[in-house]
Amino acid sequence: MFFEPRNGHGLPHDPTKAIISPRPIGWISTLDENGTPNLGPYSFFNMISSRPPLVWFSSEGPKDSATHAEATGEFVVNLVGRALAEKMNLSAVDAPRGVSEFGYAGLEAEPSTLVKPPRIAGAPAALECKVTEIASPRGLGGTQSDSIVVTGEVVGVYIDDAMLKDGLFDIVAAGNVGRLGYMDYVSVDSIFAMRRPRWDKD
Repeated sequence: MFFEPRNGHGLPHDPTKAIISPRPIGWISTLDENGTPNLGPYSFFNMISSRPPLVWFSSEGPKDSATHAEATGEFVVNLVGRALAEKMNLSAVDAPRGVSEFGYAGLEAEPSTLVKPPRIAGAPAALECKVTEIASPRGLGGTQSDSIVVTGEVVGVYIDDAMLKDGLFDIVAAGNVGRLGYMDYVSVDSIFAMRRPRWDKD
């Protein structure tokens, strides 16, 4: 089949997010203006640069994570490991503003080192970030989207020591969770390696 998104797809659900998968999940913790921790998972998330280390997450509409990050200039990306997947899902609840998803999902907060928002206790890893840019992307013809893209520089990295083996982060042990389409998720339980080829002029 072929369809133009502007004309609809005729399927029970939009397949686009299933095609663009698996997507890493940015489990974003922030603080509101009163210092109340806020937590939300975002599957529109990724790393975009290593020098400097930049990550971004996209909020469809002015959700708490984006508005808090803009107001305070800080956020933390917590890695979703398989052991915390169900609690990550609980933290996606549409709780009223001012309610901490930490408590709702039965999660404990741990102090970060360089930023004020806490990280999640038990998360395999966490990235402490300072906001560098906030933008609202446009479509064809300059059409304004309702998305808010928050970019931040990683200023500190926490790794659970149990996740380090021979100096490498053990993705299988962490069970990194990714978002698929519809209601589906995937966790890493095996990996394979391939070296990037180099051009041999001879």
